[in-house]
Amino acid sequence: MTIALRKQLRQQSLPSVSFGPFRFLEAMPWLVMAAAMRLIAARTGGVVGLLAIGAASIAVLHAFLVVAQRSIELNGGQTNLGELDFSEQFRLSRALLWRLVLLMLAGTCLVAAAGYTSFAPYMMGGLDGMAFDQWTDPGKFWSAVVAALVLLMVVDAERHGGQVSFVRTLRELARRGPSMGAAVAVLGVVYLGLGLSQGWVRGAMWEIWQVWSGGQQLKNLIYFVFIFSFAMLRLWITLLILTYGLKQSYLHSAA
Repeated sequence: MTIALRKQLRQQSLPSVSFGPFRFLEAMPWLVMAAAMRLIAARTGGVVGLLAIGAASIAVLHAFLVVAQRSIELNGGQTNLGELDFSEQFRLSRALLWRLVLLMLAGTCLVAAAGYTSFAPYMMGGLDGMAFDQWTDPGKFWSAVVAALVLLMVVDAERHGGQVSFVRTLRELARRGPSMGAAVAVLGVVYLGLGLSQGWVRGAMWEIWQVWSGGQQLKNLIYFVFIFSFAMLRLWITLLILTYGLKQSYLHSAA
């Protein structure tokens, strides 16, 4: 049975489900999972922490796919990402993840070799920074670059039957350099603004908690909602800016 036929049968047998005006929340389960896994990794460390980071990365990529579909549609494009079932999404996320890990490792080694050993470890947060705050300003722009590559890899994989190719992605990035480069620069500046805003809110929460009389569980819940809310906002802004830049590159090519 071909992939196209399987998708057609799924469309015929399953009811159409829409989030309607709440479609911006479709990525919520994955971002909640990613935020929870990050908290587990921060508190446990070791092998468990490493596994939690891996699970968080997969969750971020799944959320990225969901938001990418909606963002492309909002920009007037068409995509078949919504037709992928969970196993297909997982295979795509896994194919993306190991390539991104190699990219971030290479970036870390290059930065360390250049003498910036204190900053080098933050290069491994490029994927995480698409949804969660990077701690350094250069790291925010690095996350913008990683996000652009992920979007281009997803679009390229859709054209080639789900086959991910980093080489094809780099060629596509070079072809669409001006528009995507401008989008990455804008996104990096936006990340800076979001980081300042998130830091201000975090500081305000810390001041409030000094006189907080509520229970620790409620405090943890509020902090979790704080992390998740900024993750949702950051991911949507990321995809809206990058898909708009990609759309402009197509328009320029057509012209």
